[in-house]
Amino acid sequence: MKVKSVFDPEFKKYGAVLEGYDFNELFDALDRCNTPTDGIEYVASVKVLEDCEIFDELCNRGFGGMPIQLGYCNGVNDTLNCLEYHKSSEFNIAKDDLVLILGLQSDITDGKYDTSNTEIFHVPAGVGVELYATTLHYAPCALNPKDAFRMVCVLPKGTNMERPSMKNEETIEAKMCLGSNKWLLAHKDSNEANTGAFVGLIGENIIYTK
Repeated sequence: MKVKSVFDPEFKKYGAVLEGYDFNELFDALDRCNTPTDGIEYVASVKVLEDCEIFDELCNRGFGGMPIQLGYCNGVNDTLNCLEYHKSSEFNIAKDDLVLILGLQSDITDGKYDTSNTEIFHVPAGVGVELYATTLHYAPCALNPKDAFRMVCVLPKGTNMERPSMKNEETIEAKMCLGSNKWLLAHKDSNEANTGAFVGLIGENIIYTK
């Protein structure tokens, strides 16, 4: 299983490494958030993170003044299960060494995406990355998949909240929409598929092994 670095040229089509930010206070705040030892916990908006001084800088420099939310994705994971995209960039800020399994929205055909097209990238501890709106992503894995990981997620305010109703619910993208600013393709073997998420991943449900 080849793991590339977010500093490698191959990452440029998916995103960019964030530069010039001081994440120390943010990581101290993240220490006060829950980190499961079994499974993953995602919380979209967390006051202790949003109270950090860096919030305004992430809002103004990172998102051009758009309202944002700071949340976290913490826990233990070794399986792809799903890929999602937003109609906006997302910042992932890694407190621990972790890996992201990424793909491109342009490789979705008729609501199907072959997981063999994904690439795996190491995000070193202390590094933040921007994932472009066209990048498919989901929950990370720790670099050592048996370890727990901690990661701050920065998104436009309201992302991953309640799903809106749509005039035409029968289009493929409407079926993929699982929440506000959230379009998701699940693998048939995932828990998300069992709870009604759109099944759009074909091929192997990738299990990350170091």
